[in-house]
Amino acid sequence: MSEPKALTARLLARLAEISALEPTVDVAKRDSYVEANGWHVDAREIALPSEAPGAPEPEGAFAVASRVLLEYGFTPQRLIRGTFDPQAPLALRPMLLTATYLWMTFELAVRVTRVIDERRVGAHGEEQVWGYSYQTLAGHLERGEITFELTKHIASGQVVFRIHSYSQTGHVPNLLHRIGFRLVGRRLQKRFAEESLQNMRRLVLQTTHGRVAP
Repeated sequence: MSEPKALTARLLARLAEISALEPTVDVAKRDSYVEANGWHVDAREIALPSEAPGAPEPEGAFAVASRVLLEYGFTPQRLIRGTFDPQAPLALRPMLLTATYLWMTFELAVRVTRVIDERRVGAHGEEQVWGYSYQTLAGHLERGEITFELTKHIASGQVVFRIHSYSQTGHVPNLLHRIGFRLVGRRLQKRFAEESLQNMRRLVLQTTHGRVAP
């Protein structure tokens, strides 16, 4: 993974502006943002290289994927690039996303809403979980929140990367952007999630080759 580039004064100022923007959803009401209430709900996952059973290994798939996730290094760069201050804490981190699809480019403001770092009991027993969510802010083309989550099943050593989101089309004052996003928005969402999963697996495999369980 490459070192992050230093941000210009203009980008730092833009991130400061983003940190003050109003959210487009109330994340305390996550449980109500379901398809029955008119929301798009997407959930996808991919298996990463396994580790030996037990706690995550220092240089195993879970640790490597956590670093990639922290750096937002798994996204398909030709579709969505993220800009943020790497020196800022992850919690409440403002981010500027630049989305490109066909001839259209959109700048989208988001902010990290929660950091997930816990040991819990899931369907397959005890598991270690790490990840974060970010939500859309005023001016974004959508309303919603997306969660990126890594899970290691302690008993089996299986490692999984999941992406879960809920969204609706937001208020888009620019007529061309409104038409364009209605045409390509869902396709962009799906391609972003599918390619992000594949990118994460590829990056983890490249880094852990020869050091992970079969």
